[in-house]
Amino acid sequence: MHNYKITVEYDGTNFVGWQQQANGLSIQSSLQDSLFKLSGEKVVVYGAGRTDAGVHAYEQVASFTISKKISTEVIRDGLNQHLRPLMISVQKAECVQDDFHARFSAKRRWYVYKIINRRSPLTIEANKAWCVHKRLNIDKIKTESASFLGKHDLNAFRSSNCQSNTSIKTIDSINVDNKEDEILIEISARSFLHSQVRIMVGTLVDIAKGNLTDSISEIINSRKREIAGQTAPAHGLYLKKIEY
Repeated sequence: MHNYKITVEYDGTNFVGWQQQANGLSIQSSLQDSLFKLSGEKVVVYGAGRTDAGVHAYEQVASFTISKKISTEVIRDGLNQHLRPLMISVQKAECVQDDFHARFSAKRRWYVYKIINRRSPLTIEANKAWCVHKRLNIDKIKTESASFLGKHDLNAFRSSNCQSNTSIKTIDSINVDNKEDEILIEISARSFLHSQVRIMVGTLVDIAKGNLTDSISEIINSRKREIAGQTAPAHGLYLKKIEY
């Protein structure tokens, strides 16, 4: 068997998410269908991050094994040919060691959330960013976001659908950049709870609006989801990169 690693970019707007589901088109099933057309083999394509419906990716990483040895150029170009016109693009294909697994070999995942803070609705960036119409206190977002750094019990920042055995996670980095009306919140960790980044961002936005008076530290210590803020929309979230 031959083990392959692919780097994939996609617009998640019209997909039910990464994971194959019965109720719609997924990134995983689209790649598997294209791989079958290319190789004639039915295999499972494993992703490094199980992005939700509407979430995008700059550099999702996936892996799969097939019995045929196919050049990496043919893997890349062949998959892209069969994926058209879907908004999925294989950027790179590599041969990797047998023990490589896109999900379990990952050491760190990076996500970035994009906010446009303006009164007017979005057109060009519709479904690509969260348009927040009320003026946000950027300094408060930057100050409060620092409280996420390190190891914490983040039970207040996970969805009711989360199946993780523990809510203790370590945030390696969090950075807030803003230019004119664009705000980018970039977060990295080895792993995340379900909807964790979106709830973190939604809570920071609610604090920056003045809708929440509790600090991030107080919300973390409460361990209660109802104390945290809203869940930010999926369409502002991007899986940026995976480190191995």
